[in-house]
Amino acid sequence: MPEISESTKKVIAEYAFWKDSLRPKPDVPTIHVDEVAMKVAAFYEKVRNVIDWREEHLMRRTGIIRKLKRRFLDLELNNFATGKMAEPLVMEFIRGGYFPNDKIAESKISEVQKIIEKYIFILRQSPVAKDGSANLQFYNQLLEIAACEIEETLEPSLKEISMVDFMFGRMKEQIKINENVYVAKALKKEAVDIQIYIAVQQALFKFDDPIISYNLIKYKFPEWEHTSEDDLFKIAQSIHKILKDIEQDLNHPLGKKFYAICEKYDTPYLLLSDILAREGSSPEKVTPIIQEPATLEPLIRSAYLKRLGNLKIKIRRTALYSTISIFVTKILSLVVLELFLAWITRESSGLAYIVVDILIPTLLMALLIVTIKPPSKKNLNRVIVESIKIVYRREKNDAYEIKLSGKRGLMTRLTLTLMYLGTACVSFGLIIWVFLLLQFPYTSIAINLIFIALILFAGTAIRTRAKELTIEEETGGLLGFLSDVFFLPITSLGRWLSNKWKRYNAVIVFFNVMIDMPFSAFVEFLERWRYFIQDRKEDLR
Repeated sequence: MPEISESTKKVIAEYAFWKDSLRPKPDVPTIHVDEVAMKVAAFYEKVRNVIDWREEHLMRRTGIIRKLKRRFLDLELNNFATGKMAEPLVMEFIRGGYFPNDKIAESKISEVQKIIEKYIFILRQSPVAKDGSANLQFYNQLLEIAACEIEETLEPSLKEISMVDFMFGRMKEQIKINENVYVAKALKKEAVDIQIYIAVQQALFKFDDPIISYNLIKYKFPEWEHTSEDDLFKIAQSIHKILKDIEQDLNHPLGKKFYAICEKYDTPYLLLSDILAREGSSPEKVTPIIQEPATLEPLIRSAYLKRLGNLKIKIRRTALYSTISIFVTKILSLVVLELFLAWITRESSGLAYIVVDILIPTLLMALLIVTIKPPSKKNLNRVIVESIKIVYRREKNDAYEIKLSGKRGLMTRLTLTLMYLGTACVSFGLIIWVFLLLQFPYTSIAINLIFIALILFAGTAIRTRAKELTIEEETGGLLGFLSDVFFLPITSLGRWLSNKWKRYNAVIVFFNVMIDMPFSAFVEFLERWRYFIQDRKEDLR
């Protein structure tokens, strides 16, 4: 009979602890906000989430970061007079629907206040902040990490971190580095674990840079959450370098090779997480269930089919909201630009052209989603085999090698670059030719090129996400190769435009400055007004 591995026993116990932490504690006072104010604020946050659309699991932190940056702006205007910033901030999170009402302990407010004061201390003591050499990126990085710590404090991700640690431990045993990597000095030996840790987080739960940066800080500085003032001062003195080092870790050239391995073999860990989340109320209950492969296999099959069904729904929802977000945040400025350019060039730019500008990218997104192929039946069998491998003790683990790709000579690189530029000219030229054939004005052609690039980038990301349960090797065939060759330049343009729009998005700036701040003040006033009315009603009794 196979024996459950020690790492599996540990993750079973950690999931049981997580389950126990979810049980309500009746004697603990919790934070309450007015229900009416909460409904009003939550509705506004849903609108903002469409505008600021990210992947669903990142939406809460996007809202936290936005509100935290606004509060820190208030602190800067008031020369960092912190006061009691945590309470109104946490209540604003709850009103916005990011955390449940009457569930978070009041003691969390003081914990959040300490976190805020810690990051303010770092900002004050950082040499780059003192001498004025810190740029906006430094402040954004630090505030995004602060938002991660606040989110973790208000709702600890015990389940996710337990599974990350479980997969991290396994991958450290299985990923082997070819000696040519060290000979070429492409990676230091002490950096291997960091790259595996990053890749596991990216693959398993699609963590983004801020949360990975926060986890890396905790990994490098285990005392981070409860550090002394002296240690914190030392960290503040080098925080700029710490963030720079983390940025280099996140953008390491070999990072994609670690990610490719972790992404391919993350499915068994996701399914084990689902099984333990459903069954793991205690080690005594779950251990007999997975003790035998014969009883574990049906659980894996059921978890796989359920996750596959949820994934299909999530992909359709993500495609819808991504398309709406692109249009809401970009269509206004682009339509204005189109009308302005049409006025300058004296070209016709009627309503029909604008309708086409909207329909073409929408239909393209629909085509990208409809043509997604589900994993084959063979994939499920591979998943079951790999899942059994990670649960039970084995004498010898599979090994996945990281090695350098063969070096290309100057002429080879030049030839490939020219070929890429040639396919880019063909791709863009073909689109422009079709629009010219249909007698579209040049302004409308430019707008459609931008929209198509943005939608193609968003759609490609969604198609990649759709493969998160796939372990088997995929062969795209000739058609897939040709589509990659001709669509890659347009997708790359979409990625570049999307990144630029994050910095210079007039619609988001308008919402932040003209709507977000006044609306938050209105909701706080509405809540106080509601409590005032209730007090007056009680006086009449």
